[in-house]
Amino acid sequence: MLHDDVLLAIFDFYVEEDQEEKESIEAWQTLVHVCRRWRSLVFASPRRLDLRLVCTARTSARETLDVWPAFPLEIQDDITTKRVDNIISVLKLRDRVCKIDLDGVTKSKMEQVSLVMQDPFPDLTDLRLGADPNAALQLPDSFLGGSAPRLRSLILEFIPFPALPKLLMSARQLVLLHFLGIPDSGYISPEAMVTYLSMLTSLESLSLGFESYQSLPDRDSRPPPHPTRTVLSALTDFDYIGVSTYLEDFVARVDIPQLDDLKITIFEIDFDSTQFSQFISRTPTLKARDEALVELYRGRARVEIPLFSQITGPGSGLFFVEFPYDEFDEQLSALAWACKSSSSLLSTVETLFICDDLHHFRLDDEELDGEWLELLSPFTTVKELFLSNGAVHRIAPALRVAGREIQEVLPTLKHIGLEVNHPSLLGDVDVEDFYDARRLSNFKIEVSLWDRS
Repeated sequence: MLHDDVLLAIFDFYVEEDQEEKESIEAWQTLVHVCRRWRSLVFASPRRLDLRLVCTARTSARETLDVWPAFPLEIQDDITTKRVDNIISVLKLRDRVCKIDLDGVTKSKMEQVSLVMQDPFPDLTDLRLGADPNAALQLPDSFLGGSAPRLRSLILEFIPFPALPKLLMSARQLVLLHFLGIPDSGYISPEAMVTYLSMLTSLESLSLGFESYQSLPDRDSRPPPHPTRTVLSALTDFDYIGVSTYLEDFVARVDIPQLDDLKITIFEIDFDSTQFSQFISRTPTLKARDEALVELYRGRARVEIPLFSQITGPGSGLFFVEFPYDEFDEQLSALAWACKSSSSLLSTVETLFICDDLHHFRLDDEELDGEWLELLSPFTTVKELFLSNGAVHRIAPALRVAGREIQEVLPTLKHIGLEVNHPSLLGDVDVEDFYDARRLSNFKIEVSLWDRS
């Protein structure tokens, strides 16, 4: 007895809920089996209900295409070991293909796929191709005919594409661009990358990830930054994996006024971080919340600062810098670089957590007191410092030095929380000089146990 418009509203809600809970885009197929009226109503509203057919290497393309009306097609699968006959059959219907998501692409399968993707796909909105890092693939210049006018999402993983700049010139509606595992053969200079990105006025998410530290800008041929920076006005998320030199050159050429999520992994540091530091300072949306986390673990170290997003509020944005280093002294130096470079972010941080799992390192901590102090120095507003069990005994000597010589380190500190294996061990942590220096300066410090769980 319900009006068609009411039924459509219910259908729309049902399809949307099903997509979120079951990750299915074919929930509408249940509706068409209820009754003739529902079937007719669903088939008459393909755009309203976003009707699509999913095609994979497992299913028979012929059966799928013969049973249903000519709805848009999504192609998705892991084709590492499967035959791609069904995928190829669907790709030939390029006027209907709206999404392609293929993982595990080998060299031979890429040759088959790219052979039927020489011409433009006029309705293609989403494209993701992922390959094995050792597959040695490369997309031909003729891929997609060099044109993708409706493309909104492009993700290439370990697949160099020399003709990417040409494709980007046509993809003016691109919202997401992730170019990951870039080998040396797919290298694009920072200045060229900024030029291409300047045309993507709707781009919201950008990831640039190099496969190794070998993709270094040529220091001798690096042009100076242009006095007028390119504004990437819609960009909110930026992920980068590579060397700091490339990052420096890139951020020197851009302003990203809406950025509220920045994740960086650095293979190799050039300790001149002037451009990166200036970029952080002039990006108004990078506003830290009241806490920060520093972690040192086997094979990696990172700084993590939750951000307050001006768009979605607290809890969504993140400033994240990670270093895949093994040596403890290298980790400390890298973390100190990250904190110093982002010091303008730290003016609102009142709680600092330092956690490590570095008992396997046998080092003379006194040799690293200066590194610890350099790491702690930018945290000028921290009131509470929480140290994990391993960090307690590593930082205590540095705090004693700070108490005797450098009283401006952690000048607002009120409380230290120490995680120790047993309360009786608290007396073994010697921060007496630091404590006495603050007490004489009328800054009382409370020291207590911290239960990290």
